[in-house]
Amino acid sequence: MSGAAVLLYRAELDADITLSNGGRLTARSLPVSVPHADVTHPEIAACVVAALGLRAVERVDLTSVRIFAEAAETTTTKSQPRIAYAELSHVIESGMTTYPGLPVPVITSHLTWEESRPNYAEGTEFSFDRIEMVGQTGTYLDSPRHRYSDGADLAGLPLGRLADLPAVVVRVAGDRRGIEAADLEPYVVAGHAVLLHTGADRHWGTSSYGVGSPFLTEAGARLLVERGAGLVGIDAANIDDSSPGSGGHRPAHSVLLAAEIPIVEHLTGLGELPTLGARFTAAAPRIAGFGTFPVRAFATMPYFEPHDHTRSAGWLPTAAD
Repeated sequence: MSGAAVLLYRAELDADITLSNGGRLTARSLPVSVPHADVTHPEIAACVVAALGLRAVERVDLTSVRIFAEAAETTTTKSQPRIAYAELSHVIESGMTTYPGLPVPVITSHLTWEESRPNYAEGTEFSFDRIEMVGQTGTYLDSPRHRYSDGADLAGLPLGRLADLPAVVVRVAGDRRGIEAADLEPYVVAGHAVLLHTGADRHWGTSSYGVGSPFLTEAGARLLVERGAGLVGIDAANIDDSSPGSGGHRPAHSVLLAAEIPIVEHLTGLGELPTLGARFTAAAPRIAGFGTFPVRAFATMPYFEPHDHTRSAGWLPTAAD
């Protein structure tokens, strides 16, 4: 295969890396490939996290950065960046329970393959499927209209709030239920999808799901609003305390949706994501007059293939934050 000369960009940097478990790493003159010449510090930090294979990073402080350009010969196949995808939503099946007390989805056929045959040429057939469900089915997105009658509906949410957001995963699994402002304090959340990893998704589909479920406190929600979070998601049954003793109050919904910050509930698989470096997408159909609908939530992460010649250059495809 013929090659072509291209410019690859490399950062040589010093960094102090703080881990979520309290540990620290120090890097001096660390070489890391970056996607372009005018790369930002948040982009470089994400490249460092991915290149070192770190999963529990609280923050990356860059103390010195130098950018270099290098000419390299590459091929059209092997020079392509590699992207890993992580599924973060539950499968919707007929008769499944998402939230106790809500109607279950009913999936039927509107027109079967056999029934469609008279409408088409010989040998051509289609199925037309039908689903009846409430918006709160599976993994779903709440728009401001879910809480406020004059709030933006699904059709009014900008894609910039739903797609390719830099993600920060806040690990709060444990015996505590309430996620407080102090749990969120160490993280930079401006413009990010803040994903609350509680581990409650392990109970999905069982009678234990939703019982004593973790939730975001009002103080935690207010901190995320003050610091400009782009979206907030949780791998539990409700972002609020929905236990019988809660009195029906929903402060996290009220605070976040009043600030037009979308909410994604019933996520799963957050344990597969690094604390920093992934990008999150959860887009619902553009339905006017509708506040909540299921999403295909997923994350993308850069990775290296074992014998790819780009591994030596440490190529990392990272979009601008």
